[in-house]
Amino acid sequence: MEFVLDQLIAFANSLYTLASDPLTYLYLVASVFLGIVFGALPGLTATLAVTILTGFFGNKFPLEQSLIALIGAYVGAIYGGSYPSILLNIPGTAASAATAMDGHPLAKEGRGGEALGITTTASFIGTLFGAFCLLIFVWLLLLVAKNIASPEKALLALFGILLSGTLMSQDLVIKGWIAGLIGLAMAMVGMDPILSEARYTFGWSYLLSGFQIVPVLMGAFAIPQILDGMRAAVGGAAPLPVGRIVPRLREVVRHFPGILRSGGIGTGIGALPGVGEDVAGWVSYGVAKSVARDSSRFGLGSLRGLISAETANNAAIGGALIPLLVLGIPGSPPAAALLGALKINNVIPGPTIDPALIVHIVAILVMASLTMFLMGLFTARVFILILKLPRTVFLPVVLVLTTIGSFSVGGGINDLFLMLGVGFAAYAMTAMKYPIAPLVIGVILGGLFDETFRRSLLISDGDLSIFITRPGAAILVALNIALILSQIPAARRLVAACLPKSPAIGKD
Repeated sequence: MEFVLDQLIAFANSLYTLASDPLTYLYLVASVFLGIVFGALPGLTATLAVTILTGFFGNKFPLEQSLIALIGAYVGAIYGGSYPSILLNIPGTAASAATAMDGHPLAKEGRGGEALGITTTASFIGTLFGAFCLLIFVWLLLLVAKNIASPEKALLALFGILLSGTLMSQDLVIKGWIAGLIGLAMAMVGMDPILSEARYTFGWSYLLSGFQIVPVLMGAFAIPQILDGMRAAVGGAAPLPVGRIVPRLREVVRHFPGILRSGGIGTGIGALPGVGEDVAGWVSYGVAKSVARDSSRFGLGSLRGLISAETANNAAIGGALIPLLVLGIPGSPPAAALLGALKINNVIPGPTIDPALIVHIVAILVMASLTMFLMGLFTARVFILILKLPRTVFLPVVLVLTTIGSFSVGGGINDLFLMLGVGFAAYAMTAMKYPIAPLVIGVILGGLFDETFRRSLLISDGDLSIFITRPGAAILVALNIALILSQIPAARRLVAACLPKSPAIGKD
């Protein structure tokens, strides 16, 4: 109890520090607004919003201001995807796909304003739920993480890459792993972290420092979306009309138990490395439908279904930051972009991270969610007007912002070459149904895997048994093997055959 009280006092002090600085409000309003716009415009994503701001802020601003902008954009974009989902039946982001299931039928019934209002409230509560879970549970995990050495770090990095590759359908999981291994190979380029020798640079001095994170993020996430959007460029759609947006208190109270359940599901799913907010939304929606007394309205305009999806995908933000801060493994693609920003500012997430920084991040997350809530309720009609913009207007603007963000990192014209090279390669991979998130996570976690794996072998004089003689490492080896076997149909059939079958229930 004393531990929790100390945490809350530290959080209150951090919140007061943020609230007393006028710049906080400027950065929050601007970044949350930008995030909502990126979430609301189909074709743009939360990952892209965070990536572009990473390029602009980088290490040119104080870390606190960078975090305010990046987390504000993250929160705003996950929420902003609900606008086109409800009013156009077009998910603005992958995280809002489940929102469209019941949001659009409600809008067609003339209840679009009600749907937006309850969505905004559910998103706000879900984000707060995830933030406070981050505040409390991250410390318990940090105590465990302090006993993690190089073998465990290497296996955790490998687990994150493999897990992110399993998010495709069962038939395409191999492509997800291939993408992750490509990212892992890209992370090997540059100076050897142990022997300080150049690797795979082919005489190009620019590559001595490896593939820069920001141009890789920009190229992998932005260029394919821009090219796809321009190919399918159409005029702005006409969203359905809305009425009253501010929700009634009795509706919020009536659905509060479901909001808390969805918040717990979203936080738990978000904490799985590489999974993301979209999976949290669908899982929560499925649970809500399965436990509902009457599920006949699900898919036809159910507030319960809408709330379950939107609460969970926002609660997953706090969940995704738990493995990011404790292990250095991002819980979602936007968290991967955030990890890139932390590394640019020489902040290495993991057991050695400054505890005060975690509390500060939670305080920023709370203020960003409050900003999102107020903007969502009182400026919603502005974002509805933005939905009418055709892609041919906003996608070239995004391209310019992406180019400026990559160029401003400091590598000059070479960063643009890298961004375009990665972008066209990612576009080709997307066309062949290869996922891009595992590639980026492989680039980010590859350096950690490379250094810790080889350091472990140096400690053991090349003996691989170090990965099974340490209890924590042995558990992680088992998890990696189980993850791989779970994706092999023959292995799954064998496990199913070995499990005892429940006896058939017959008549007496």
